[in-house]
Amino acid sequence: MKTDIQIAQEAKMQPIWEVAKKLDIDMDDLELYGKYKAKLSDDFLKTLEGRPQGKLVLVTAINPTPAGEGKTTTTVGLGEALGKLGKKAVIALREPSLGPCFGIKGGAAGGGYAQVVPMEDLNLHFTGDFHAITSANNLLAAMLDNHIMQGNALGIDPKQVVWKRCLDMNDRALRNIVIGLGKKSDGVVREDHFIITVASEIMAILCLADDIADLKKRLGRIIVAYRYDGTPVTAADLKAVGSMAALLKDAIRPNLIQTIENTPALVHGGPFANIAHGCNSVRATKAALSLADYVITEAGFGADLGAEKFLDIKCRMAGLKPDAIVLVATVRALKYNGGVPKTELGTENLEALKAGIVNLEKHIENLKEYDVPVVVTLNRFTEDTEAELSYVENFCRERGCEFALSEVWGKGGDGGIELANSLLKTLETKKSNFHTLYPDEMPLKEKIETVAKKIYGADGVSFDPAALATLDKLTELGFGNMPVCMAKTQYSLSDDPKKLGRPTDFTVNVREVYVSAGAGFVVAITGTIMTMPGLPKSPAAERIDVDEEGKIDGLF
Repeated sequence: MKTDIQIAQEAKMQPIWEVAKKLDIDMDDLELYGKYKAKLSDDFLKTLEGRPQGKLVLVTAINPTPAGEGKTTTTVGLGEALGKLGKKAVIALREPSLGPCFGIKGGAAGGGYAQVVPMEDLNLHFTGDFHAITSANNLLAAMLDNHIMQGNALGIDPKQVVWKRCLDMNDRALRNIVIGLGKKSDGVVREDHFIITVASEIMAILCLADDIADLKKRLGRIIVAYRYDGTPVTAADLKAVGSMAALLKDAIRPNLIQTIENTPALVHGGPFANIAHGCNSVRATKAALSLADYVITEAGFGADLGAEKFLDIKCRMAGLKPDAIVLVATVRALKYNGGVPKTELGTENLEALKAGIVNLEKHIENLKEYDVPVVVTLNRFTEDTEAELSYVENFCRERGCEFALSEVWGKGGDGGIELANSLLKTLETKKSNFHTLYPDEMPLKEKIETVAKKIYGADGVSFDPAALATLDKLTELGFGNMPVCMAKTQYSLSDDPKKLGRPTDFTVNVREVYVSAGAGFVVAITGTIMTMPGLPKSPAAERIDVDEEGKIDGLF
């Protein structure tokens, strides 16, 4: 069996200007990055304003397991299938982070015959967007520390610096560091921290900004520290906005590539969904809606994280209204949730399936909270039995969901025809009455409790004293109307990664809270979630190589 990278390297890509023609984009509207990658120009994006909008479809999934779910693969395959049915469709995805590529999760280009290509470029440096974000983040950090050393005219309390440096790599040794050691000219000694680039507020800002003007306003609102009197210090106070925006001027433009079947794909931005808001850029999504009749986008990890943030943060801020949601599951993952070890998932086990399907059930219930029609799809594996498939199908139909099998990994668009037809039927027969889970005016503490109780199924929330104090302070500073961005493990509906299925009788612990004032949301850190991941004992980096001709192997 061919690997994902082998399939991708054998794909017959079209020049990107030929792909662009399918969306009525002229070559003059593209900024080329070689033969197969391009950015949409700012001038072209302005011409899209006021155009009729296509249907917006969100693809999400159950909680991820080692058994695999295939959310991105399904997203790509569904877009390919709509193309085979003669529909004008475009896929809108996030860019992969280098951390997972060299860690344990791998890339985010899809899989099999449902991939976006060039796969190696996308999973590695791509068009340099993440490097620009990292540079802008660290420029702000450098200007902040330089200001403190050069006399500290703003009265910044070095013990209340909240802006962290970032790196797009899993490097646990950088979570907690001390800077400024050495001579007096080497800076002020203080504790500092690194986060992964995809958790940076600048990543969130880039993904939520409408244009350069909005980007600069948001950058200016970033809170980097607090003064001795407790008042916030912003990036605008440090006069850092212009330089940061200059570094991001190209990164804010959406990227256009293609799938293995030459379906157009806008891939832009990449915040993690477990520690950030987990969606591709508003700019790319809105462009896609103006360019195609059907836009298939995804949100990171399970529906309790990515979908909740897509609906409660991205849609709220951007005025987007999804027309349908596709919820991805696998029989293997459901059996894993039912207690079956990874080594035994290939054997029929209806009892374990019945025990684990409660995870899918909870996600269906959660999505219905938003009054958006749901289509459930099973990403089919060869060892799945007819009895198992029938059980899941009946389970979903009993709960008012359309259901379809997906075989896009092995068959590409042809394997997604059933899913595409189910989606089209849903869009034609069911109306979306989308609304957010909570109103803007609800207090921050209650917003956190609402997500924990309604989406996770928690009995309640326990707040560390420091988190409660911060919530009060943020409300006093005028941030009380912002949505909340929950940082939580992706592996469980609870904040404990070991609690699989549909946990009950648990409390979510919020240990830290901070505001991303530029992005426009308040982050609540739960459980033991880390904003700088670490590498596993045997990272994927050990198995990636490049030959003398520049051909990469081992990337997945």
